[in-house]
Amino acid sequence: MGARLKRWAMIACLGLLLLVIVIAVCDRLIRDGAEPFLFGRIEDVPSNEAGLVLGTSHRARGGGANPYFNHRIAAASALWHAGKVRYLLLSGDNGTMSYNEPREMRRALMANGVDSTRIVLDFAGFRTLDSVVRAKEVFGQQRFTVISQRFHTERAVYLARHLGIEAVGFNAAEPPPSHGIRVWLRERLARLKVFIDLMLGTAPKFLGDPVPLEAPTTLNAAMDSLPSDTVKDQ
Repeated sequence: MGARLKRWAMIACLGLLLLVIVIAVCDRLIRDGAEPFLFGRIEDVPSNEAGLVLGTSHRARGGGANPYFNHRIAAASALWHAGKVRYLLLSGDNGTMSYNEPREMRRALMANGVDSTRIVLDFAGFRTLDSVVRAKEVFGQQRFTVISQRFHTERAVYLARHLGIEAVGFNAAEPPPSHGIRVWLRERLARLKVFIDLMLGTAPKFLGDPVPLEAPTTLNAAMDSLPSDTVKDQ
């Protein structure tokens, strides 16, 4: 029995080591592949018709303000006011009536002076893959600027480029390190999932009919009458 346990323990250790190596390779491939297309200064970002703002909750798990959300809003607002993007496509989770990332982003952007007629909501951005593919297939954007924190823009831009989309990324400010440990761990697994999705040809949960960026914003405005969303994990 002792020898059998040792054998299984060795197999488990080798499997774990292999998983760590695979995750590290996936991480490096995404970082190196996205690097030429990422920007941290507004003056360096190429102009595009749309900026794709990737969603997150406006509240942190403890109920306070989510710094990831606030920094993305600040970055998106700055790009729009600088004329680097004409429209902001807000893509996030709207899985329940009480949780609506795009609506909260819209409210925050309008508070920062962004014209509501230049804001377009994508309520089916359940995953980064969904947001990226829908920006092209539903909203007709072959080129766009991804707006999020660097770890997120790296993954989104890498994925977009491998799908034939000419995306670039603008890196929003990062929260203090204490906010990011759990996010860092999740991101490592998310990067592994990128390659699984690419190999399997994973499609978004929903696509639908084309929606031009110039579409009327009546629905967007109606969403503002609903109460603010509840908290969801980063």
